[in-house]
Amino acid sequence: MPVPIPEQLKDLGRPRINRAPSPPLAIALPWVLVMLGSLSPTWPIISSAPVMPPVGFLFLLGWLHLRPGLLPVWAGLPLGLVDDLFSGQPMGSAILLWSLATIGMDYVETRFPWRGFVQNWLVASAVIASYLLVAAWFAGVHRQPDLLLAMLPQIALSILAYPITAQLVGLVDRLRLIPVREV
Repeated sequence: MPVPIPEQLKDLGRPRINRAPSPPLAIALPWVLVMLGSLSPTWPIISSAPVMPPVGFLFLLGWLHLRPGLLPVWAGLPLGLVDDLFSGQPMGSAILLWSLATIGMDYVETRFPWRGFVQNWLVASAVIASYLLVAAWFAGVHRQPDLLLAMLPQIALSILAYPITAQLVGLVDRLRLIPVREV
């Protein structure tokens, strides 16, 4: 016979009278998640070609699609700086590309406010492929064009990983909005 769920767990996440989400948690959690995703180049993964998707950038796109007004348009600058510090790319490349991505996503949101998941995935796919190709150009791949073929697995894996990161962002968003503070 299964063990009954305690009352505290049953009420977790349900709207309660006189409760509200914690403002510091609600504001800081998206920023922290993107910054933690930018630490992914420090994971001990050994490969001869770029395979790892840009997890921080995927989290940024997930937040921009899930909650369009949550991160300001200028969020690409500080989050890109954090990514530049850990990614090994030339300093300023992620700052520029993440800022352009947030501006572009803001434009897409104002132009097409009602989109489904497939449209979001197509937009994210175009942004991810563009980001990876331009970041590779900044890193010097334009001097050896055959290295662009080595990037195809990373681009494909990043596009296929986007729905997983979008689901993870949705779960973190639910955690972010749990009412924990008395009003």
